Amino acid sequence: MLRLAFALALTLASGAVAQTLPEGDYRSPQVAEFKAGIFCAQKVIRTNPAPGTIAGVTNVIEGEPGFISVSRRVPAVLGVGFGVKVRVDDPFGYSDVWITVTHPPMGPDGVTEEFYVSSISGTETSMNLFQFDFDYELVPGPWSIEAMSAGRLIYRARFDVAVPSAVPELAIPCGYEDQLS
Repeated sequence: MLRLAFALALTLASGAVAQTLPEGDYRSPQVAEFKAGIFCAQKVIRTNPAPGTIAGVTNVIEGEPGFISVSRRVPAVLGVGFGVKVRVDDPFGYSDVWITVTHPPMGPDGVTEEFYVSSISGTETSMNLFQFDFDYELVPGPWSIEAMSAGRLIYRARFDVAVPSAVPELAIPCGYEDQLS
């Protein structure tokens, strides 16, 4: 009886979470913590090779950035970023996680999908973020960040990148108001 009550409580809790997800988002039942939002540029301490990206590398930043907003509407401003903070319920976490960032065509080849390999912890927050570092990345439209492991979708978070004048309140906290025109 206790197991049945516990299973029912988990089912009800997961159903409540599923109902509050933004349209197009997904979180597997293995996701223990999840938060998506917008952040200001962070100090890059090194890069990791990422041949599946236009830049060819991903940045490793110092510390964990705080989100200035949990909005999914992101200003296309150099130095502003967005992404996901996540933890899975497996204490050993997941290695070999494929992170895919989907976006409108960008760069000289009109790339619409970039990917890199990462991991997601089961004991602390893991971050999968995208920061606007180059002019060619400032492409308004629908974006998503998706994580897969062993052929299973762990999460998908959708964002709407907008021209800076559409969301000036999110560029100002980062000190990028000069880029709002």
